[in-house]
Amino acid sequence: MTTMGRDVVIVGAGFAGTSVFLHLVRAAAAASERGGRPALRSVRLVDPHPVGWGVAFGDRDPLLLCNSAAEVNSLLADDPGDFVAYLRQRHAWTGGPQDCVPRARMAEYCQDRHAEARAHARALGIEAEHVAATAESVDAGPHGRRLVRLSTGRELPADAVVVCTGVHRPRVPDGFAGFTGHPRYLDSPYPADRMRRLRPGSRVLVLGTRQSAVDAALLLGRDGHRVTMTSPSGLLPAVRLSLGAPVRPLPPIDGIAGLDPDDPALEDKVLRRVVEGVRLLSDRPLRRQVSTAPDPVRRLRENTALVDAGVCAWPGVVVPALEAVIALSERLSAERREELMRRFSWFTGRYATAMTVVNARRLLALFDSGALRVAGSYPRAVSFDDGAWRVRRPGGDGDGDERFDYVVNGTGFQQPVLYRSPDGASLTFSSGATTVDRLGADLRVRPYPGAPPEPVWLVGVGTHIRIPFSNHLRNVVRQARLVAQALTGAVPGEVPEAPVGAVVPGAPSGS
Repeated sequence: MTTMGRDVVIVGAGFAGTSVFLHLVRAAAAASERGGRPALRSVRLVDPHPVGWGVAFGDRDPLLLCNSAAEVNSLLADDPGDFVAYLRQRHAWTGGPQDCVPRARMAEYCQDRHAEARAHARALGIEAEHVAATAESVDAGPHGRRLVRLSTGRELPADAVVVCTGVHRPRVPDGFAGFTGHPRYLDSPYPADRMRRLRPGSRVLVLGTRQSAVDAALLLGRDGHRVTMTSPSGLLPAVRLSLGAPVRPLPPIDGIAGLDPDDPALEDKVLRRVVEGVRLLSDRPLRRQVSTAPDPVRRLRENTALVDAGVCAWPGVVVPALEAVIALSERLSAERREELMRRFSWFTGRYATAMTVVNARRLLALFDSGALRVAGSYPRAVSFDDGAWRVRRPGGDGDGDERFDYVVNGTGFQQPVLYRSPDGASLTFSSGATTVDRLGADLRVRPYPGAPPEPVWLVGVGTHIRIPFSNHLRNVVRQARLVAQALTGAVPGEVPEAPVGAVVPGAPSGS
């Protein structure tokens, strides 16, 4: 006899996929407590890595810290303190909610909460499984269902597919497209143990000066290498304690979501409100809370001193500003959203992605020891000969070329993309005729404007095609909750039709 419920496949078992899984199980449990039947028959997480141990958090090196505070890293939208409670219960953690913890703690958190939810799901009669494989495509199946094809050859039938793939493909820095497979070129700093295999005492060029590059410099410097960082801007991130939750309402920031999307001055008004929000939190204007020194090391030193002096209020507007812009973007055209993000990039690049003061102090120690420096300019040309990298700077005649033993790419990762096959029948994760660039407010994929939605949802970083700051964890868990509610019938009017062949309570099964 066929049982009632939907088969759900979640592609990706990182933070977003785990959050969707937890919200699905919690919704099913709530339905069971009300005396109803779970709306789910099975939930499968597809990922070649153990749950939680992907690129974002799956690195055990204790030097690698989360950039956001523990208080904003909960997997549960309705329980923002869950991660802090987990740390205290499982690890006897004595830190504060605004402290940053090693990334491995996040991976462990996802893995442990998934195990608990999986046991709960099975107790409810829901089949729950982690499938250790790579999803290759989502194809049309019989009766409006979908088939998720895996790298192992297995096919998973699904009534709903939730795509939660995170970042995987490193960016290719300018001038290095021809060297991506070179044995002395590391395409990213992760996993950290790859850099432990470098020859001791090597000269290493790190491409980039932001978060991934900072991680690379810290890891390499700790292990005794001589490191040079380089980027077109030559600027290191700003410095803050952490990226924490909002501490109190900020009317200028909160009002951003209600601005007129057709206002020609929209971008200017958003920026003014952010600056006003900073002023509300402090009697010091923003320009007096950050260093403007032209030398990157001096700027880092001065920014660290400002944090230590307790005069930096600007981090308190970052999360409210991100969330207000996310809400505003729902009412903007794609073109206007792109223009807003272009004008907002100064805030994103410098403040939203600022480094924790712990890492700032570590970098300063490396600068002071002579193990680390920032190059004055980005390479004009690069080659590999005589067993070393040869880097030529702008304006150089060759006599001042620098030589390095290794190059590490710290420029970050490309946004994940979902593709459509040439015949339009399949969604693929590696290549295709076109990219999926339409996503409804319900986070469902649509093949063309005005088309009915497909039974495929996006959650997490992949929603960048519609939502700015798509990696903001507080927003990710809200997306997970929204999709889980839709799939379990908790949101009126958003429930997909029951699959053909599902048994209606009281009706004969036909078997």
